[in-house]
Amino acid sequence: MCSHRPSCSSSDSPLPHVVAAHPEQGWSLLCNGAIVFDDSGELLPDGSVVAPHRVPAERLAMTA
Repeated sequence: MCSHRPSCSSSDSPLPHVVAAHPEQGWSLLCNGAIVFDDSGELLPDGSVVAPHRVPAERLAMTA
């Protein structure tokens, strides 16, 4: 799927590139076929799902 060099070999490649970004919809398509969502969840090319990696609210830093 990747057109860049060196190409990514699989969906768990460490540095896939964004080929289509839709920030208004909250997702980006990576060159390895994975879809990454703004909430840090992922949909992999084989149909499996990576759950969002959310930080508990009490650990978020708040600025005033």
